[in-house]
Amino acid sequence: MTNHAIIVNKIKKFNKTIEVSGDKSISIRCVLLASQAIGHSHIYNLLESDDVINTLKSIKKLGINFKKVRNYYQIIGRGLSGYNTSRKIKLDAGNSGTFARLILGLLVNSQNIITILGDKSLSRRDFSRVADPLKLFGAKIFTNKSKLPVNIHGSNFLRPINYIENIGSAQCKSSVILAALKTPGTTKIIAKKSRDHTELLLKNLKVPIKILRKKTYDYIDINGISNFRGFNYKVPGDISSAAFFIVLTILTAKSKLILKNINVNNSRIGIIKILNKMNAKILIKNKKKYKGEYVSDVLVKGKQNLKSINCPKNLNSMAIDEFLIIFLAAAKAKGISSFKDLGELNKKESPRLDIAVRILKMIGIKVLRKKNDIKIFGNPNLELSGKFNIKDFKKDHRVFMMSCIAALTLGGEWKIYDKNSIKSSFPKFLKIIKILGAKIS
Repeated sequence: MTNHAIIVNKIKKFNKTIEVSGDKSISIRCVLLASQAIGHSHIYNLLESDDVINTLKSIKKLGINFKKVRNYYQIIGRGLSGYNTSRKIKLDAGNSGTFARLILGLLVNSQNIITILGDKSLSRRDFSRVADPLKLFGAKIFTNKSKLPVNIHGSNFLRPINYIENIGSAQCKSSVILAALKTPGTTKIIAKKSRDHTELLLKNLKVPIKILRKKTYDYIDINGISNFRGFNYKVPGDISSAAFFIVLTILTAKSKLILKNINVNNSRIGIIKILNKMNAKILIKNKKKYKGEYVSDVLVKGKQNLKSINCPKNLNSMAIDEFLIIFLAAAKAKGISSFKDLGELNKKESPRLDIAVRILKMIGIKVLRKKNDIKIFGNPNLELSGKFNIKDFKKDHRVFMMSCIAALTLGGEWKIYDKNSIKSSFPKFLKIIKILGAKIS
């Protein structure tokens, strides 16, 4: 079977209601916390992507049993000291930076050396940002020049730390929070605003965590060594997955889309705030609170007269995984859109800022780049008729999906490589997009 997609026709219009897969960030956190709980946890709507499957396989290696029962996963946790780390173990994180960084936090008390491996893409990413604070707890951590593989040997004498997270990385913050669960005493964290799924899950589990939210930073205190019971959880739909269909709808005139049961936690809706500032029509309907998270339906209408945006930097961390598709919307907006301080994009599965600039220029959009800031000169009349090959993007699933949306809204003949990359985060992407009228071979 070929590992590329060919798209030669635009989508004309649609009026559909769809559901996207479960939130990947929450899915991985649910599996990890269930592995640390005492007793049975039942996780519904768990995302069955490569990243989550690798997480399940890894907790199995650490002595935690799980099985799929009808429409949920049952995980049998053994408490905060329940991992079997009496022997050397290698864990394969695949493409998942979330799993690789968070599991290190849970291994700060490992009895033996545990090695974290990853694919070529993940092996290029920086792990010193989590290794350095975790060493302060007392764990011994050895990286390969700040990259994978990482070896961790935990300590029986962990000590709480004071930590300032000033990158805006939810993965780094969460890794320290999880290490604090294993540590006697109170760990204090000052964290730049970022996604807060870990904190919300722990509060729901009655773990002693205190959060004081300020404008740009959160102040978090965690009291360690407090076991918690198994839990039931239904994972809401992933707004990062929904983002591609949101922009597809906006760029397809006279279309209408309802996305059911989407996670609209305030730390996740940066893309909605940004696109609505660009004159999009996105409504949050039937919003309800579910175990700390907010879940709602999202209504989107096709819109032709998008306007440019001077994107506020405080929205960066709220939309960090969605900027590729936001850039595509900016390419069709009237005026010059400005985005600043996006260096974190180049520390994802691929150098996304670099690749975004390359693709935008390929489709005829003027882009000015100065270090981590870019300006996109939008063209509301942009229509394509040439041939476009999208390859050499480090098998980044979001680059693949963004390229599909570009092909389906702008025209031209597109050949987009590394189709299998979507298995890491959104295996059902092509199936859903065909429901909306896409013809992909």
